[in-house]
Amino acid sequence: MELYEPYGIPVASKAEKESFDRANTKAMIFTRMLKDSEKVVFFGGAGVSTESGIPDFRSATGVYSQKYGNRSPEQIVSRSFFDSFPREFYSFYREKMLFLDAKPNAAHLKLAELEKAGKDITIVTQNIDGLHQKAGSSKVIELHGSVMRNRCMKCGQEYNVNFVANDRNPVPECSLCGGKIKPDVVLYEESLDEKNIEAAVTAISECDMLIVAGTSLVVYPAAGFIRYFRGAHSVIINLSQSGHDQFMDLAVHEKVGEFLSQIDVSECVGKKKKSAE
Repeated sequence: MELYEPYGIPVASKAEKESFDRANTKAMIFTRMLKDSEKVVFFGGAGVSTESGIPDFRSATGVYSQKYGNRSPEQIVSRSFFDSFPREFYSFYREKMLFLDAKPNAAHLKLAELEKAGKDITIVTQNIDGLHQKAGSSKVIELHGSVMRNRCMKCGQEYNVNFVANDRNPVPECSLCGGKIKPDVVLYEESLDEKNIEAAVTAISECDMLIVAGTSLVVYPAAGFIRYFRGAHSVIINLSQSGHDQFMDLAVHEKVGEFLSQIDVSECVGKKKKSAE
């Protein structure tokens, strides 16, 4: 079995190798990498959800580029600000971080389709919108939490996102004890959940293929997790170039959903398991 360089993709014959030379498209290369991989991790950032109408944070038009009075968005979504000024926090949170009408886009749907077809794919997301689960993916690690979950800080009672979004109080209150409700999202000054860190690192270190999408890998500590990758194929899909492109086997500068929509799932599954020696 030859390897198609520089991507390390197994090819069965000289004719197949020549077909790659003639039609060396990134979608084809990506497809063959997927087919060659038994365990896949999709590491996604804000750019995965922009095609669902959810703004990102760090682009020129992103949430963090705007000012809100004399406060920066980073200040507002910090734990100390939430504790000291919960009314102002929720005013910003409801307006800028809740998108209840957003629907899964082509990226979310393709990943769910791959899982349904039998591909072992784990999603490690920095997003808090819950769109991967809405699309049908089941193995999702939410590094920064989710707006879909909310909890009373006093008694622990859980509430869904609709309760928080529609509660008439400026600061949502627990219907059982009157305590303040906090979204289950990781704010600035808070640490990532240790179980999520362990699960993400384990998945990345054990996978055959790592797909980094919709992120320039500037948010730490999450971005540092990819250093645990030891597999065969690595891909980054992001509109803009990043300093990590040179370390990836394949770099794609397109919208995540537009690129993944080119992938035929039937061509990505059915890898034969290696026979025992």
